[in-house]
Amino acid sequence: MTTSGTTLSEVLTVLDGLYPPDTAQSWDQVGLVSGDPAQPVRRIHLAVDPTLAVIEEAREAGADLLVTHHPLLLRGVHSVATTSAKGASVTALVVADLALYVAHTNADVARPGVNDALAAAAGLTATEPLTVREGQSLGLVGDLSVPMTLQAFAAMLAAALPATPVGVRVSGDADAEVRRVAVLGGAGDDAFAEVRASGADVYVTADLRHHPALEAREEARGGPPYLVDAGHWATESLWLESASERIRHELGGAAASVEVYVSTLRTDPWDFLVATSSTTSPEQRSGGPR
Repeated sequence: MTTSGTTLSEVLTVLDGLYPPDTAQSWDQVGLVSGDPAQPVRRIHLAVDPTLAVIEEAREAGADLLVTHHPLLLRGVHSVATTSAKGASVTALVVADLALYVAHTNADVARPGVNDALAAAAGLTATEPLTVREGQSLGLVGDLSVPMTLQAFAAMLAAALPATPVGVRVSGDADAEVRRVAVLGGAGDDAFAEVRASGADVYVTADLRHHPALEAREEARGGPPYLVDAGHWATESLWLESASERIRHELGGAAASVEVYVSTLRTDPWDFLVATSSTTSPEQRSGGPR
């Protein structure tokens, strides 16, 4: 194939430089999923998830390359028939001549990366790695410029995040003072030990399951670290704007012929919230007498 202008191969060099595939966790699947390195790229579309709706949005926008945070083919797939959502996604990508590139845990550990964007939303200006796994930093921890109540912190964070129906869930005394904050975009209930070791007053992450979260609060004996579950999509979508700016910058002169856009779709799976009674006594919250 002969092309003029910027090729996918040239864009891949930029992406691999920003988010080196060898920095991804061993279980992850990152890099080019579909596409011909020789094909021209005139428009790049960025999104958190490669859902059918996102693929259609990118196709309608005339994109040649879709860059997503989450992998499409993380686990073994034995069929790409359109009878399954993954099969339909692969078919849609191929039929539309739309390349797909994934930057997942390699974007998490990049500096700046997913967690830098979340740390900025949490009001942190100076951070250090929360922990190290497989030789790469996992999460960040830092201090707020001034202490504030857990309630005020959660409200500030919620205002900085994209809106979702479920919002931000908080576990802890609303009036407790917090200053040191640990952040880990996406699912993070396997890092409670590291959070405690960091001395964080509050931990911002997502996908907190009942038992790990309950055990973490039991270990804290009602004190810090308090928990803020800000939603998987919300905590990771902040990275997209930063990524788009870095891609434009690294493309240099080629950026004049390549448009870079961020998806407008919310791929959070929840659509609405039905609130239950908000009147709960301290005894009920602590599991005491009712």
